[in-house]
This record gives sequence, structure tokens and C-alpha cells, in this order.
Amino acid sequence: MDIARSAGTNVKIEDFIFTPASGTNIDVVAAVRDTMALFNITAADAGQADILQPGRLHVTCAVTCENNSVDVKITISFYDSESSLHQLTDSETRSQLQDTLHNNETEDITALTRRLVRLTTFKLMKKITGFDPAPWGILRGVRPTKIVHRLLDYGHSPSEITAKLIKEYAPAPEKAELVTNIAVYQRPFIATPAKPTGGKKISIYLGIPYCPSRCLYCSFPANVLPDQREPVDTFLRAITKDIESAAYLLTKHNLFVENIYIGGGTPTSLPANDLFNLLTLVKQSFCGTATKEFTVEAGRPDSLNDEKIDVLRSCNINRVSINPQTMQDKTLKQIGRRHTVQDIIDIFAKIRSAKIPVINMDVIAGLPGETRADMENTMQQICMLNPENITVHTLALKRGSVLKESIDSGLMAEQALPDESVTCSMLKTAAAYTAKMNMHPYYLYRQKHMTGNLENVGYAKPNTDCLYNIQIMEERQTIIGIGPAAGTKAVTPKHWRLQSCYNAKDVNSYIKNLDIYLSERQNLLSRLYGDHEEDN
Repeated sequence: MDIARSAGTNVKIEDFIFTPASGTNIDVVAAVRDTMALFNITAADAGQADILQPGRLHVTCAVTCENNSVDVKITISFYDSESSLHQLTDSETRSQLQDTLHNNETEDITALTRRLVRLTTFKLMKKITGFDPAPWGILRGVRPTKIVHRLLDYGHSPSEITAKLIKEYAPAPEKAELVTNIAVYQRPFIATPAKPTGGKKISIYLGIPYCPSRCLYCSFPANVLPDQREPVDTFLRAITKDIESAAYLLTKHNLFVENIYIGGGTPTSLPANDLFNLLTLVKQSFCGTATKEFTVEAGRPDSLNDEKIDVLRSCNINRVSINPQTMQDKTLKQIGRRHTVQDIIDIFAKIRSAKIPVINMDVIAGLPGETRADMENTMQQICMLNPENITVHTLALKRGSVLKESIDSGLMAEQALPDESVTCSMLKTAAAYTAKMNMHPYYLYRQKHMTGNLENVGYAKPNTDCLYNIQIMEERQTIIGIGPAAGTKAVTPKHWRLQSCYNAKDVNSYIKNLDIYLSERQNLLSRLYGDHEEDN
């Protein structure tokens, strides 16, 4: 990695060595390693772990923990191109009692120490390199909005929270403002200390593991729909049993379904008659006076036809997601889609004619071979279609995806992907178009291995927010998962403690072990909603 220091020294950094932290038994090696990875710098080979030489950084750490306070001092040493030794030092001190960013309890000493090591190392590396590789700073995890909600629970103002995020995690100010504003917007839709729900309103997620074909970037547990009826029928019998078991639990515990989300995979891959029977069963089992939202992922236009659209309409689906990912025919072909841009436009018009109230469209920034101009054109075309929701994703090189395997094996050059600055500009372009469409950002999440360490953001027109998306991200409502790879998340209303159980991703394993998964889910919900006072 080429690094330019503000002092005018040019040096190429290849790796780093680390001296174990003095003053503590807490292992902080991973904290340093993960932070260095943001700058594309790896640990030196074990045999060279004590040799400082040109092209290598030496990181030392001193930690002092006393009286509920943690002090972290990081020093980074390196030789410049003229073999002159340089040392930069920075430190951070925090009181444990002041740190309530993660839980309603105090952040423990170990977590606080590791976070301060990451923060101090990150700040030093920005000074050394003159480069900021992570717009979210050291913030990790899928759900940064949860940190904001916790601080809102404690009565902090949005401006105080934005400042605290910047101080504690070093994100770019615009990212801190974005995540804070989204969380503030979400407050009327989620349970809070001032507005507890009692835990009786829940959401349902049902996963259908089939797709027409596998997309290049996808690592979801989806299978191409079998040509033979037998495996499909076997799966449908299993998921029917799963649905009936969940419906029994709703009755047993007097639960009310607020949102239903049928995802996958591509649920509309199923034949029309199977889709009708499945949606009818879901509707009869879960829909009631409390139900506000019934979403079906119809992501691939090649999975839909007039008969299936009529099924969606007749089953009272009120939100459908069509996910083109791009409106560029060249890219659709490259990522393994068996349809054209015109197919997307045509199917959108048919769903609109069916008077399904809310249509979402997904796009991905950073697809192979695309430019900012491609994103501009994609957003222009989507703007003309005028959906109620748009979700803008950043490409993630997911383990298990064909894209990741192709790059790792050399079949595709990594240079085929837009660089981080281009991908960032794509997100800004997409955001600008959503603003023109009178949309607001209403949910946000992040993933590992995202281009540029960026984010995924959902946008919606007024009064069309996907309530399920908010609930699944903020984890303040129990969600019952049905089908392969689905998870049930039981939320204790008093302090938002989360307990989970998961079904197998593999379809055959799901079918074979279904009774085990149903028993685990029943026990989980009985602990939450039964007579176990300690879990209430």
C-alpha cells in the first residue's frame, strides 16, 4: 500500500508487527489486526514478528485499568524511505461508567479496552497515511441504528448522539448524522421505554429457498427450482407443517401478527398454484385486524407472469419487491439474470395495474463493469417507474458467491469492480434521485466485505415505509421465522434482550430435522410468553 505522510515522506507499507499489550491481560491483537485491515495492511509472518524494517509498522500498546477507568496508549514506529525512524503516539481514556453505547448495562472493561485500541489505532493510521478508508470509522456490526436507539432511550438528544458517535467510533460526520436521523425517524414504529408494546405484537418471516437461477453476487441459501415435482412437494409439505406449528403458537400465547414478509430466494419462483396455496395458508394462519403489511419478494421479473400477479392481488398482498439491481442490460447478463431491462419495465406496469399499493425496487452500487453514469441511467429509469420504495445496496463480496470465487480464482480481475470512490459516488447519485422522488431514508444496515466499507439504505415515500424492515433491523419486536435459513428472534420487552433459534439453511437438512427446529422454537417462545417470571 502506498502511503503519503503529511510531512512529505513517501513510504510503502506492506505489513505490521505487534508487541503484546503491557499493563493488561486483555487480548487486543484482533483489535489491532482488524483496524489495520481497513488500510489493507496485514500482520507480518510469524518468523519476522520482532523485526522492524522498511515497509513495516511496529505497533505497541500500553493499557491501564484502574478505578473503572481505561487508558490506552498506542505507538506506531516505522522507517521512511531514507531509513529514518518515525514514531507516532496517541491515547484515549474513558470512564467505564460513561460508556453505555451497547447495552442498558455498562460496557465491560474488555469490550471498552478493545474499542479504545481500535479507535486509537485508527486515528493514528489516518495521520500516518493521510487516508480515511472507512467512512463508518471503527463501527462494526450490521445494525448501527441500535446504538442510536439505546442512547435515545437514555434521553440523549440527536445532536448529542451524533457528537458521541463521532467521538467514540470516528465515522464521517455525514454517516453519524445519517444513522442518527434514521433512528429518530423510526421511533414511532418501534417499542421504546415510553411506548412498550407488551411484546404481543410480532412479525412473521417465511423463506422460500428457490430462484430461477443463481446471481453472480449472491450467497443466500437459494436453489434453482427443481424440474421434478417430488422435491418441491416434499418441501411444501414441510413448510406447511412449519406454518401450522407457528399458527398454533400464536393462538397459545395470544400473539398478534403486525407484519408478514415472504422472502428467499425468490418466492414467486414457485408455480402459480403452489404460490396461491401457500399464500392462502399464510393469510388464513396469520392475518388479522393487527396486520398492517404483507410483503412478497418477487425480485426476478422472470419469476412472474399474469397468473402469479393475479395470485398476489387475490391474496391481498400490499407490498411487492421487484429487484432489478441495475437497469443496464450488459450488467444483467453478466450477473446471471435471464431477463432484460424491458422485462423489468413490463412486469412493473403489470403489478401497478394490479393495484398492489407499494412496490419496492432494489439496486446495487458497485456491480462489475458499472460506472457512475450507469447508476445515473439506472436511477433515471427507476425514477420514471416511480416505485414507493427503493433500497440501495452496496456490493458485498460474499463468501460462497460465484463473484467472490471468480475473483479469488483469477477468472475475473478485481479491477472489473468499480473502485471505492466510484461506488461511493454511485450511492450519492442514488440518494439524490430518491430525494427528487420525495423519499426519505427509513432503515439502514451494513454487511461484511462491502465495497468501501459503505452501507445499504432503504428509502420510502411518505407513509410507505416497510415496517418489517424496521423491526428486523432494530430487534425490538419478536419475529417468528419459518422455512429454511429462517431465524426466530424472541425479544424480551423489558430490556430488549434477544434469544434466537435458527432453521438449517440446507433444504434437505431443514426437512429432515424440522421436528427439532419446531421444538426449539416452541421452547423459546414458551420461555418468553409462558409463566417463567424470570424471562418476562
